[in-house]
Amino acid sequence: MIASVKLQAETGADAITSILEEEIALGHLAPRERLVEEDLAARFQVKRHIIRQALANLDALGIVVRQPNRGAAVKDFSLTEVEQLYVVRTLVESCAAELMPLPATPALLQELRTIHRRHCDAVDRGDLRRAFRENLKFHETIFAACGNTHLSDVIAQLAFKTHAIRSYSIGNPDLLRTVREQHSRMISLLEKGERKAFIELVKAHLQPAKEAYLQLSRHKDRDHSPRTR
Repeated sequence: MIASVKLQAETGADAITSILEEEIALGHLAPRERLVEEDLAARFQVKRHIIRQALANLDALGIVVRQPNRGAAVKDFSLTEVEQLYVVRTLVESCAAELMPLPATPALLQELRTIHRRHCDAVDRGDLRRAFRENLKFHETIFAACGNTHLSDVIAQLAFKTHAIRSYSIGNPDLLRTVREQHSRMISLLEKGERKAFIELVKAHLQPAKEAYLQLSRHKDRDHSPRTR
């Protein structure tokens, strides 16, 4: 449920961007849902220019679209766009996995284990906001280890862009269990230096969220298609 939030003046557009980003990723704001400046300004008790900047930030991340005379809305992806996005994500994340020095350093492994514990704790508490943030941090930390900042930046940008896609699966208990198991397995493979198995797991890790979105989108398309006799 979306709560009314009062922000301190100094937090401004960045804090609102972060809150709306989470709400899109968690499915509280659905694809195609309109983001009305006046309503958001009243909710956050800020001036409309701050809301305008927050929406511009989300537009730059690729998770909100703004159109002249129509305002802003949560990005909705066609089936083709989803397939294409995940082809690119698979390519760049596999490339990063190829570049990582293996076995991973003890420092990296310790950092990943710490993040993994926080993620598991958040899931156990039902704190999906924290679980979402720790999941992002886990992947950012892994892919930063490839040593190519341009590549890790592209991976992060694509992860932001697919927030609305992943929202269809983020609260699914079975998928959360799978995520936890795969994160644990990733750490083990990095420690052992098993690159081929790690790359295959990186690819597999992307699929459940994509498939959940595609399945629901196809179901919606059938529901809205003209019925024939």
